[in-house]
Amino acid sequence: MGRPSSMKPEYIEQARKLCALGATDQEMADFFEVNVRTIYRWRNESEEFSQALKNGKDVADDRVERSLYQRAIGYEQEEVKIFMPSGAEEPVYAPFRAKVAPDVTAAIFWLKNRRAAQWRDVRHIDAKQETTHRYDLDSLSAERLDDLERILADAARSEGGEGKEGASRVH
Repeated sequence: MGRPSSMKPEYIEQARKLCALGATDQEMADFFEVNVRTIYRWRNESEEFSQALKNGKDVADDRVERSLYQRAIGYEQEEVKIFMPSGAEEPVYAPFRAKVAPDVTAAIFWLKNRRAAQWRDVRHIDAKQETTHRYDLDSLSAERLDDLERILADAARSEGGEGKEGASRVH
């Protein structure tokens, strides 16, 4: 059966909060003063603990996603500029609304993940599509037709075909 678990019920809510703040498994282990493998064991032993980690990490991931989105489209925020005019007794506080320009890299990252089919760098192309070409063979010289026949025969041989003897004549 093994020794009893060192996990206490209050760790469940603490772990959820730590994860919501972006803590890694190693950081949680440091907080609880245990080895990171203990965190993994607690997760396997307790469905409640496992769910708390998942819920907390979802909160942090959602926050990052919102931030990435805001960065991609640009945003405005309230700021304060502080001036100390010469001869003044106190600084002057000048509130203003700053505009943060959209970030192209964030937009590309967002689109590559949310609309991968249209925005990913690598596109998979089915190379097994058959292509049919039509050539006007009547306009070719007899010498060129012989060259073409040799090429076709060589290709048939390399594919395990019958070769020149079994190949139909191009003429």
